[in-house]
Amino acid sequence: MQTFQHIAAPLRLFHGEDALGRLGRELQRLGCTRPVVVCGGSLARQPGLLDRVLAACGPQRAGVFDQVRAHSPVPDVQAAAEAMRRLRADAVVAVGGGSAIVTARAASILLAEQQPASRLCTRTVDGRLHRPRLLAAKLPQFVVPTTPSTAAVQAGSTVFDPVRGERLALFDPKTRAQAVFADPQLLLSAPRALAISASLNTLAMAVEALVSPVGDALAHADLMQCVRLLALHLPAIARDDGPDMRSALLLAAVLCGRGAEHSASGLISVLGHAIGARHGTENGLVNAVVLPHVLRFDAQAIAPGLERLAVALALPARADPLQAVCAVLQAVLEPLGVPQRLRDLPVPQDAFAAIARMALKDWCIHDSPRPVRHAEPLVELLEQAW
Repeated sequence: MQTFQHIAAPLRLFHGEDALGRLGRELQRLGCTRPVVVCGGSLARQPGLLDRVLAACGPQRAGVFDQVRAHSPVPDVQAAAEAMRRLRADAVVAVGGGSAIVTARAASILLAEQQPASRLCTRTVDGRLHRPRLLAAKLPQFVVPTTPSTAAVQAGSTVFDPVRGERLALFDPKTRAQAVFADPQLLLSAPRALAISASLNTLAMAVEALVSPVGDALAHADLMQCVRLLALHLPAIARDDGPDMRSALLLAAVLCGRGAEHSASGLISVLGHAIGARHGTENGLVNAVVLPHVLRFDAQAIAPGLERLAVALALPARADPLQAVCAVLQAVLEPLGVPQRLRDLPVPQDAFAAIARMALKDWCIHDSPRPVRHAEPLVELLEQAW
C-alpha cells in the first residue's frame, strides 16, 4: 500500500458569462477595499477589457500596475511591490497570463517579507534543497486569466534575475489565489499563439508530472483528465478558436496546476527554465520541443508512468507505450504549426554547454526520474532536440 499525503488547497473557480461579476463579492468576502490590478501593457491598452475589470473591483479600487513583462523579471516585480506599497493595496487582482499572475504573487512576497528575491528563493545549500519559510502575511490574490496558464491555481512564483541570468523560485501557499474568474471575453483577448504556447506548457507539465514516480491516484486523476482534454482540443484550435475552446484549455490548466503540486517535475521543466528567458523564447515552445526527447531519455525510469500516460491517451494496450505516446504527441503538435526543433526557436547550438551548466543549478533537476549529475548527458539530449 502506498503511503502518501494529499492535502489539497480550496479552489474557488467562477466560470462563464457572469464570472467577472463575482469579483466584487469575493473582494467583499475578505473585506478588501483597495485592490491593485496587475497586468501587462497590451491589456492596459484595451480599455474596454480593463474597464470591465476595474468596474468589477468596485469604486474603492487603489490603482493599476501595468508594467508586467514576459518571464517576470525581478526589477519589474520590485516595481510592482513598490506600487502596491505606494497605493496602500489590501488585495491584488492579477489580469493576464502566467507572467502577470507570477509578478503579482512575487511582488506580494517582496512587499511583505522586505527582502530581495535572492534571499527568499528555493536554492541548493550543501547539496540539499533549502526552501525558506516565508512567514509574513500576504495580500489576498485574485486571478482573472487571459491565457490557459497553470499559474492561476498554484503557489509557486518563478521570476527571472537578468543580472545573474538565473530563475529564482519563490514558494508561499499564502499567495495562492483566493478565487479565479474565467471570463470568456478576457480568455479570448489573448492572441491564439499565446493560448497555444500556454497550453503546450500545460501539456509538458502534465506529462512530466504524470510519468513521474512521485504522485498518488488523486493527482493522477487530475493529470490524466488534463491530458485527455488537451489531446482532444489542442489540435483543433487552429480551426476553431472560440470561447468553448479557450474554456477547455483553461480547465485543463487548472487540473494540471492542482495535480502537478502533488507530483514532481524533471528535465522538461529544467530545460524550459534554462532556455526560455535567456534566449527570448516562451517556455511552452521549448517544453514542447524537448518533451519527446526527455521521455526517451527517462524511459527506463518511468515505465509505470508511461503506462498511465498511455491510458490517458486511450492507446491500445499492446502498443509500445513510449513509441505510441510520442506518436500521439507528434499528432497533437503538427496542426499547430509550432517549432519542433531547437534550431527553429531559434536556440544556438553553441549555447548548449552553457544551458547544461545552468540546468544543473536548477533545483528541479533533483526531481528528474533519471539522475543527472554532469553536463554531458544534457548536452547530448539538446543535440538530439536540435
